[in-house]
Amino acid sequence: MIPRRISRIVKQRLAAYPAVAVVGPRQCGKTTLARALGGEYFDLEQEADRLRLDVAWPELAAGRSLVVLDEAQAWPEVFPRLRGAVDQRRSLRGRFLLLGSVSPSLMTQVSESLAGRLSVVELTPFLWNELPTQASQKRLWWCGGYPDGGVLAPRRFPRWQLDYLNLLAQRDLPTWGLTAAPQLTDRLLRMLAAIHAQSLNASQLGQSLGISYHTVNGYLDYLAGAFLIRRLPPYFANIGKRLVKSPKVYWRDSGLLHALLNVQSAKELLNQPWVGASWEGFVVEQILGVLGQCDCAFQPYYFRTSDQHEIDLVLDFGKSLWAIEIKLTSAPGARDMERLNRTADLVGAKTRFLVSQTPTVVEGKNQASCNLPWLIERIEQEFA
Repeated sequence: MIPRRISRIVKQRLAAYPAVAVVGPRQCGKTTLARALGGEYFDLEQEADRLRLDVAWPELAAGRSLVVLDEAQAWPEVFPRLRGAVDQRRSLRGRFLLLGSVSPSLMTQVSESLAGRLSVVELTPFLWNELPTQASQKRLWWCGGYPDGGVLAPRRFPRWQLDYLNLLAQRDLPTWGLTAAPQLTDRLLRMLAAIHAQSLNASQLGQSLGISYHTVNGYLDYLAGAFLIRRLPPYFANIGKRLVKSPKVYWRDSGLLHALLNVQSAKELLNQPWVGASWEGFVVEQILGVLGQCDCAFQPYYFRTSDQHEIDLVLDFGKSLWAIEIKLTSAPGARDMERLNRTADLVGAKTRFLVSQTPTVVEGKNQASCNLPWLIERIEQEFA
């Protein structure tokens, strides 16, 4: 089993809270991580496990051992029981570990029953710093990070991704509350792949699908809650320029994006006209995922003015602001750094990074032209 960096945070939260929820997309490794922690395991999507939990509940609630409840949102009846068990022995820590694949449904139950009693940790598919070999790291952008999706066994890509998305559209998303027909969901997923790393125009999407922009936004809520897409909000600053106010849409896993866009190989990926947008989204998710591993408090944004001043990723840490520009090149130029510095000055970001595929890192005071592995190491040093 490949160790997951987030397990350290899960253990810390279990030592501090009565209950912890690990949320993340299906098949990203939540169950494997939980089983490595030990405890009594129940899959609440299975009727037999629900019955087993029901029968054993008095003993489990009175005990001190860890109880793992997988796909907890599938059985809402368990949440009042959890609240009662926690409140009866509030001082005990690390009693319940909940796993969930759909954030809105699970968080609704948590807010109603377990507010103040539970801590939430997000698990992503594999990130660059978790993979054991250079070969798997090189495949990560092309195949994505799902353990079974090809990053460890490349022959599974893209068939695994297409089957995964089909199952979500046919079964999981309707079960979780998405009212769209599977065929409409499939069309929406493909349209979102076509506008990856672009500003969202919900009205235009709705016209293409024959639905209102309100309905589009509602569907996107479900896709974001299932950890398929990210809507990156714009950063607002009082700079005397018109700002773009729509969020940018990213596929959170590059392998799912590439499967939808029918990319069959890493070589074929580099020949696509949208390859720069793919690289941008991949780097954004790696950075945000590594910050999550560090248990760092921050808010991510992008910045763009109507006259094309842009920063791909703005990270607000409260006391400081980082500006990160992402370029798909192995030879970034001085003008790229100058452009980043001018725009970073507009928003007041003191720390600036130009991230590319350059083999040479050029570091100055509070700024650097670097590659992704170097930036990941810098983040770990800064926040770990």
